[in-house]
Parts: sequence; structure tokens; C-alpha cells
Amino acid sequence: MAITEAARRHHDELFGEHVSTLATTDPELIEYFDNFAFDEVLQHGTLDVRTRLIVQLAALIAGQALREYRVMLGAALTVGVTPVEIKEIVYQAVPYVGMGKVHDFLHTTNEVLTERGIALPLPGQSTTTPETRLEKGRFVQGEVIGHAAVDSLYATAPADLAHIQRYLSGNCFGDHLTRTGLDLSTRELITFSFLISLGG
Repeated sequence: MAITEAARRHHDELFGEHVSTLATTDPELIEYFDNFAFDEVLQHGTLDVRTRLIVQLAALIAGQALREYRVMLGAALTVGVTPVEIKEIVYQAVPYVGMGKVHDFLHTTNEVLTERGIALPLPGQSTTTPETRLEKGRFVQGEVIGHAAVDSLYATAPADLAHIQRYLSGNCFGDHLTRTGLDLSTRELITFSFLISLGG
């Protein structure tokens, strides 16, 4: 079996002339994996390469695949995913995956950006304050799942669980989905990537 021309072309678009060590130690696996991932799969669907890599980065964080994340992070930067967009993917992982699991991905992101000469910290993307995060978050939450649905969640929450609704609105939506750097539809795509990769 040989790697197809299309697979080689798509692989080179992401990784240049880099040759994986697995191509030397496990050439059969790499041949059929590259033909599948970089040719056969790409014949279907309409995601552009940037969006595909954004989704892959989110899935790799949720799946705790740190080494592959580092590789794909380089590819994402190569095809034009911006440092701000990458940071926003990592930040948005926190409420879904947990800070403990995101911690190493944040450090790896910082290492790769620094290696590429990108000065840190990046410009802030927050649009809320401690005083506005709940209100703005609840509004965005309503835009995503419906304002009536959010009102119902608040109205029907038992008193001892009402704080969970505020956490959801203030943190998941207010602290994260109101940020700039990624549009809301991309943020929702990332959210689905996290949830699917987490098995939820």
C-alpha cells in the first residue's frame, strides 16, 4: 500500500515536510491512517481546514491527547488559526473539561506560541465584569437554547439548586461564550466537540 497523492498533499498542507517518527517505526499503520484521515474522510463534508482544526483541537483537549494536541496546534497555526482563537478554545474547555485537565494544554499552548515568537499574554477577550457576567451570560444562554427555556430552568430549579443555574449562566455563558476572539456559532461547535469527545 502507498500513501495516495491526495493524502500526501493534505498532510503536507498541515505539516510541511515533517515526517512522523511513526512513519519509520510503523509504516503500515501510517499508510492506511494517512490515506483514511487525509484523503478518504476529506472527500466528504464541507468544513474548511481552519474549522476542521478548531474542532480537532477541542476534541483533543477533551480526549486528553496532549502530544497529538501539540502536533495539531502547530498545524492549526500553519493554516491560519490565530493565537487568540487557539487560546479561546483552551479557555472554553475549562467549564466542560475542568481546569485540572486543561492545565497542561494551556501550558503546551503557551510553549508552542512562545516557540513561534508570539508574545504573551495575548490581548484580553473578556466582555463582562463581575457585575454584568450573569445578565450577559443569561442573555447569550437564551440566544442559544431559547429565552423561554432559560426562564423555565430558573423558575423550576429547587431552591437548593438555584445556584447551579446561576453558575451555568454566569460562568459557562457569561465568562466564556460572551468573549470575543471566536463567534458564537464557532463556540457552539467547540462545545459540541467537547461534549461528544467526553462521551456526553
